Amino acid sequence: MCRAGAIRTDDNCIVLKTLPCLVRMCSKERLLEERVEGAETLAYLIEPDVELQRIASITDHLIAMLADYFKYPSSVSAITDIKRLDHDLKHAHELRQAAFKLYASLGANDEDIRKKIIETENMMDRIVTGLSESSVKVRLAAVRCLHSLSRSVQQLRTSFQDHAVWKPLMKVLQNAPDEILVVASSMLCNLLLEFSPSKEPILESGAVELLCGLTQSENPALRVNGIWALMNMAFQAEQKIKADILRSLSTEQLFRLLSDSDLNVLMKTLGLLRNLLSTRPHIDKIMSTHGKQIMQAVTLILEGEHNIEVKEQTLCILANIADGTTAKELIMTNDDILQKIKYYMGHSHVKLQLAAMFCISNLIWNEEEGSQERQDKLRDMGIVDILHKLSQSPDSNLCDKAKTALQQYLA
Repeated sequence: MCRAGAIRTDDNCIVLKTLPCLVRMCSKERLLEERVEGAETLAYLIEPDVELQRIASITDHLIAMLADYFKYPSSVSAITDIKRLDHDLKHAHELRQAAFKLYASLGANDEDIRKKIIETENMMDRIVTGLSESSVKVRLAAVRCLHSLSRSVQQLRTSFQDHAVWKPLMKVLQNAPDEILVVASSMLCNLLLEFSPSKEPILESGAVELLCGLTQSENPALRVNGIWALMNMAFQAEQKIKADILRSLSTEQLFRLLSDSDLNVLMKTLGLLRNLLSTRPHIDKIMSTHGKQIMQAVTLILEGEHNIEVKEQTLCILANIADGTTAKELIMTNDDILQKIKYYMGHSHVKLQLAAMFCISNLIWNEEEGSQERQDKLRDMGIVDILHKLSQSPDSNLCDKAKTALQQYLA
C-alpha cells in the first residue's frame, strides 16, 4: 500500500512499526523462511525512498546482520544433522538472493551506506562469487547489488578496482538472459566513466564489439545501455578508440539508431556523436571519412518532428563540426544547413538560439584561416542583422554571445 502511494513513507505506521518489524524478521533467531520474506519485503519497501533507506541502515545493525545470510549451510550442520543441512541448502540460494536485493535497495542513493556495505566482511568477494552462481535469481540479485554500489565515484576508484569487478561482469555479459543483461550493461556504463580505473582493461577485453552488438537488440533497454556505454567510452577518448567504435558500429547502424523510435536511444546516440566529434584533429579526421553521412543525419533530425532537447543536441554536434579546421567547410558549402542554423537563431526557444549561436561563433572566429570569407558569406545571408537583434535580447547569456560574435566582425 505504501509503494502504491496509499500510505505516505513518513507515516508513523511505516517508520515506527512496519520497517522495524521487517528488520526484526531478518535477525538470525528467526526461521530461514521468515528471514527471506523479511529482507525481500523490506528491500521492496525502501527501494525508492532515501529517508527509509537511511533509517533501515541504522536499525538493529541491519547491514552487519545481513552478512549472516551468506553463512548457510554452516559446516556444523553438515556434520550433525543431515535433515537440517538439506533444509539449509534449499534456503541458501533464497537467503543470498534476499540479502543482495536488500543491500541493493539500501545502497541505492546514500554514499555512506554504500561504504558501510562494502566494508562489511568479505562483501565484495561475496558479490563477485554471486555473479557466477548457478541460480539465475541469485546472479540477477548480485548484479543489481553491484549496480547499486557502482553509482559511487569513490567505490569505482577503490573497491571495484581492488576486486577487478569488471572481469566477472564481462563474463556475465557474454551469455545471460535479458533481465540480467539489462542490469549488467547498465553497470558497465558506470565502469566506463572517464574517472573509472576499470575503463582501460574493459576496452582491452573486447567491450566495443560486445556493446555494438547490444545496440542491435530487440530490447530497447539494451539498445539504450549499449549506446550509453559507447558514449561514455568515447568521452575524451583517443582517436584509436573512436575509430574502433565507428568501425565496429558501422555508419549504417549509427543511422538506424538515429531514427530509433525510442527517444532515449536517439538522445544517447546524439551524445555518442557529440563525444566522437570533439577535439579538432578528431573532428577533421572523422568528418573526412564520414562527413557526408553525418551531415545527412543532422539535416534529417533538424527537419524532423523532434523535441527541443533532440534539436539542441543536434545543433551542438554542428557546433563541434564548425570547430574543426577542415570540417567547418562541410557546413560552409551546405546552404541548406546554413539556412537551418539561421532559422534556429531566430527560434522562440532560447536553448536552440544559444546552440545555433555556438555554430556561428565557431564559423566566424577571427584567428582562423578563411574567417574573412566565412564572415562575408554569413553577412550576405543576413546573419549580422540577426546578431544585432540578439544583442538586445532580455536573456543575458544570449545577449553576451551575440555581442562577442559581433566583435569578430569588428576586429
